[in-house]
Amino acid sequence: MSLLPVDDALAAILARVPAVTPETVPLHDAVGRVLAAPLVAQHDQPPFNASAMDGYAMRAADVAEGKWLDVIGMSQAGAGFDGTVGPDQAIRIFTGAPVPAGADTVIMQEEAVREGGRVRFTAPARLGHSVRPKGNDFATGQTLLAPGTRLTPMQIAVAAAANAGSLTVARRPKIALLATGDELVPPGTPLGPDQIVASNSFGLSAMLAPHAETIADHGIATDDAPLLRARLEEVFAGDPDILITTGGASVGEHDLVQDALKDLGVTLDFWRINMRPGKPLMFGTRDKTLVFGLPGNPVSAMVTAIAFIKPAIRARLGYPAPKLWTLPLLAPTPPNTARRHFMRGSLVHTANGPAILPISQTDSGHTSSLAQADMLIVQPEHDPGQPVGALVEALPIDAF
Repeated sequence: MSLLPVDDALAAILARVPAVTPETVPLHDAVGRVLAAPLVAQHDQPPFNASAMDGYAMRAADVAEGKWLDVIGMSQAGAGFDGTVGPDQAIRIFTGAPVPAGADTVIMQEEAVREGGRVRFTAPARLGHSVRPKGNDFATGQTLLAPGTRLTPMQIAVAAAANAGSLTVARRPKIALLATGDELVPPGTPLGPDQIVASNSFGLSAMLAPHAETIADHGIATDDAPLLRARLEEVFAGDPDILITTGGASVGEHDLVQDALKDLGVTLDFWRINMRPGKPLMFGTRDKTLVFGLPGNPVSAMVTAIAFIKPAIRARLGYPAPKLWTLPLLAPTPPNTARRHFMRGSLVHTANGPAILPISQTDSGHTSSLAQADMLIVQPEHDPGQPVGALVEALPIDAF
C-alpha cells in the first residue's frame, strides 16, 4: 500500500471537520477563545468630544499672548459643563471630560496662569489640540473584531470598551485520549522489567487543552483485544468530538487498535502517511467523532498532532491555518528521503534577525531533543539538503 502524501492527508482530515458551532460566553470567560461572529460597535467611542489632558478648554481664536479669559465653570469626567463657552471665556477641564459646546481647543494646565476667575496662557493655542473627537477610537456600526479572531487581552479590552458583556465564540471540541501498550506505566511508577513510562497523553493534553472544552484522559489500555474494545466503547460513550489513541497504529500482529476501531463502527480514511517521523498515522470517523490513531513513539505522536490535529481544531474553531516561517539555516541540513521530514530545530535570535539551527537527532523516541526544539523544519521529499544561510520553511511548535 502506497503512502499518502502529507498534503492529501491534511486535506482529507479538513474535509471531515464540522462547521463552527457558535456559543455565547461572558466577556471574562472569552480570553483565548475564537470569535464566531463579528464584534460591531453599538456606540461611538468616545461618545463625545473629550479632553486628552488636564487644563483649560476655550476657543483657539480667543487666545493671545498676555490676554486673560474668564473662567466660567468646570468639566470633569462624569460631570460635564452644562453650558456653552463664548468669546473670551474658558472652563477648567480634566482628562476624559466632555469638551463643552463652543470650545474647540484644550491647553494643558502647565501652560496656564490662573488668577482668581481669570486665566491666560504661556503658549499659543493650536486649533483642536488635546481634543479627542467623538468616535475617534471607533464609530457606531464599525466592525472591531472579525470572526476567526483569537481573543487576546487586547481584543478583550476593545470588546469591553465597546460595551460587550458577552461574545459569540466557537465551541471548543471535547477530546478523549487513550494510550495503548502492555509495556506502558504512568509517570511516577517504579519501572519494572520491559516497562516504559507513558508520556504521550500528557504531552498531547498539554498541547491541546487550551483549545478544548474538555480533555478526558482514559489512561492506558493493554494489548488485549476484548479489553481494548471495551475501553474504546467506554470512550465513545462519552461522546467525544475527537478521539486520539496512541500506539497500535502500525502494521503488526500485536497492533489491535485499528481492528477494534473498525469493529466499533469507525470508517478509516487512511492509515499510512508519507512523512517522518509519524508514518503510521490513522484517521477516520464514527458519527460526529474524528478519530486519530497516532504512533506510539512519543516524538511521532507529538509531531503528527502538530501537523494534523492542531490544524483540524483550528478549522473547527474557524481560526485561519498557521503560516510557515521562512528562516535562514545556521547549519546545513542533510539530504532527505522520499518522505517529507519534519525536522527538529531551535530558533536562534542573531544580530541579523531570527534563524534556525537544525537538530540532527531524528529518532522518533528521542523526547529530550524535541524538548529542545522550537520549530519543525519542513524538509520536502527528496530534498538534496541545504547549506548554511539557505532559507527554509518551519512550523512553530508551541504556537496555536
